[in-house]
Amino acid sequence: MGSRKKQMADAIKEAKKHVAFAKLNNCPTSPRKMRLVADLVRGEKVEHALNILKFNQKEASGRLEKLLLSAIANWQAKNEEANLEEAELIVKEITVDSGSMLKRLRPAPQGRAHRIRKRSNHVTIVVGAKNNTQS
Repeated sequence: MGSRKKQMADAIKEAKKHVAFAKLNNCPTSPRKMRLVADLVRGEKVEHALNILKFNQKEASGRLEKLLLSAIANWQAKNEEANLEEAELIVKEITVDSGSMLKRLRPAPQGRAHRIRKRSNHVTIVVGAKNNTQS
């Protein structure tokens, strides 16, 4: 029974070897603004995604570019013997989740106060080789 578990663990480990991820937590941009940029690079080849992010004017694109470079570096660390150009890496998955919210008060007319919500987000990028269909 123990050898079967080891075989399954090895199979899972081998499957995960072809994908790498990077996370950015508590990024001080609203999730809605970050999703606009994330949707541009979802499913693209890594080289094309980096070009899109480099020449996009939104502030979120600079943060996503840095995160994508980190995910590529993580993939290279896992697959030292593999060549980056031959692997044809793609952005398999990119998720933007809402983070913590800073709540502030802004003065309003007639002695009232309006609540200002300063939003943040968490971004996760998963990159993997195109020829490997397993995730």
